[in-house]
Amino acid sequence: MAGTSTHTVTNQPPPLVEYDLFSADRALFEAVERHTDPELIDEVRDELSGLGKTSGSAQVQEWGVLANENPPRLHTHDRYGHRVDEVEFHPAWHRLLGKGVSAGLTTAWVRPAGHVRRAAGFLVWSQVEAGNGCPLSMTHAAVPALRTDPELAAEWEPRLTSTIYDRELRPAHLKAGAVFGMGMTEKQGGSDVRANTTTATPLAEAGTYTLTGHKWFCSAPMSDGFLVLAQAPGGLTCFLVPRVLPDGSRNVFLLQRLKDKLGNRSNASGEVEFDGTWARRVGEEGRGVRTIIEMVAATRLDCALGSAGLMRQAVAQAVHHTAHREAFGGKLIDKPLMRNVLADLALESEAATALAMRLAAAYDDGSERERALLRLAVPAAKYWVTKRCAPVVVEAAECLGGNGYVEDWGMPRLVRESPLNSIWEGAGNVQALDVLRALQREQGALDAYLIEVGRARGADHRLDAAVKNLLSELGELEGVEGRARRLVERLALVLQGSLLVRFAPPEVADAFCASRLGGDWGTAFGTLPYGLNLAAVVERARPVS
Repeated sequence: MAGTSTHTVTNQPPPLVEYDLFSADRALFEAVERHTDPELIDEVRDELSGLGKTSGSAQVQEWGVLANENPPRLHTHDRYGHRVDEVEFHPAWHRLLGKGVSAGLTTAWVRPAGHVRRAAGFLVWSQVEAGNGCPLSMTHAAVPALRTDPELAAEWEPRLTSTIYDRELRPAHLKAGAVFGMGMTEKQGGSDVRANTTTATPLAEAGTYTLTGHKWFCSAPMSDGFLVLAQAPGGLTCFLVPRVLPDGSRNVFLLQRLKDKLGNRSNASGEVEFDGTWARRVGEEGRGVRTIIEMVAATRLDCALGSAGLMRQAVAQAVHHTAHREAFGGKLIDKPLMRNVLADLALESEAATALAMRLAAAYDDGSERERALLRLAVPAAKYWVTKRCAPVVVEAAECLGGNGYVEDWGMPRLVRESPLNSIWEGAGNVQALDVLRALQREQGALDAYLIEVGRARGADHRLDAAVKNLLSELGELEGVEGRARRLVERLALVLQGSLLVRFAPPEVADAFCASRLGGDWGTAFGTLPYGLNLAAVVERARPVS
């Protein structure tokens, strides 16, 4: 055929599909091994490898593309003028959410090693299409909030921890599985939920109320139930709002519009108004923040896990591309400067994974000291890991050259998604101030943190020096709010360094401590110091199972 000789395709990498995302991620694989009971490890490994293969399949990857390219549509009324307040999702969205539910991503609270296996699965599944992570996360996180009311927990927990996804809007008692959303923030308050103005009026039946007001962000508005905050006579209180009432009628749930978001486009985030909306109280009146505190912590850890997943996928794509692409007489991956960039990115990715998985293991442990560690380390991890996501993903896209800026290659979707977890569930300042509160009010939080990082004492002089400097900062509290971000960054980096020194290969720990703790690093990726074994760091990050 004329012209075919002018269009021979060479020097392009093959698609990164049909591989096991879990087993190919050495940092994640090893984290699961060290945090799982040896008696369970074969079961957990096989389960996660199955999810990894599903996630890496060409079919499921295509579902992610379709869900992103066909965002949800709001239908406020039917053709006759009746309010329906429904959101229509592309079939690929339902397939993805169904796979996530069936994979156990909402079952952590009721399974042995539940949090470690679920966290690893969530990190893997986030790499397919992050949008369905929101309902999975909120369904998972609702369980500890509902447990403040044993009657509600007995009714709802079996549905939330089910592995059956039922997309139909019908009474929850007729469903084998349910998903949850939440609505906390309002126009005037944002993260300052105590400024909420939605009111809750008690009804004759104990524990039931009607709500009047609005929520500025309500994610996954087709969920079966929602946890919301409203002002009851006794103060700010948590409520459960079912989408469909027990008699089959629709609750008053007036969707005003869907947000036109930068990324996360497959997931619907809406504005909703309540006008006599029926609700059940969760916990005591006036204890709304206390009731949802464990739920908030769980979603914040999911933000760190989601960002770790995005970073891992971005790094995997960059390493895969450069391993197959030739330029200037050789493979890009073998060029010293590109190797420095890839190694730098790989360090960030592995440190994020190690930290997030360590915190998931603390949930499984459940001891008083581990709970104290979580109170400090979760907001610190949420702050730092999610902050690192955007620059990592953007730099990884640059490794693909112009292809990284083209939609077909997938990197633009990761770039648009990358800032999200830093903003949702409390932006950076909220997390930094929460760490300060933990330091000042939570007995045992700092002690638990110091015990954890102290387990690496003496293994690396740069880590030891960083711990010493951190203690000096902690000892000087004057003006601490203004330097909270600096302090929280150091807390996160020291904890990451201690984990890598203990568990990562020496070349990874050495490079991390030299750059992130020792100060021998520039302000852009690819500025690691000379003399490190960067080839080994990059090879460890290659997505080969």
